[in-house]
Amino acid sequence: SIDPNYYLAWLGIGNMKGNLEDYYGAISVYNKAIKINPNDADVYFNLGWVKSKIKDNYGAISDFTKAIEIEPNDQSSYFYRGFAKKTLGDIKGACDDWRTASSLGNTTTSKWVRDQC
Repeated sequence: SIDPNYYLAWLGIGNMKGNLEDYYGAISVYNKAIKINPNDADVYFNLGWVKSKIKDNYGAISDFTKAIEIEPNDQSSYFYRGFAKKTLGDIKGACDDWRTASSLGNTTTSKWVRDQC
């Protein structure tokens, strides 16, 4: 039993559930964390990552977008949002996100931009 207002505990539990591939459990826990602290980009990034694992790419894009709104220089959110967009067939959107991630220092996306955009 944990204090329901202890945000970092909820975030940690969500991360552990995600790492154990309990994706729906992680989503539930991340949503609790968001109710406590709706202004943390990390929880939205993690929620997007988990949703991408269950192929909820529209949900993942929404969560990565929220993470970017909170932390505009988070290259990881652009990287993974681009991947979700590519999965849905939005190559232009994916390339735009990968270019941004690359400009923020993500070296993996530089190669993807060269090869796919």
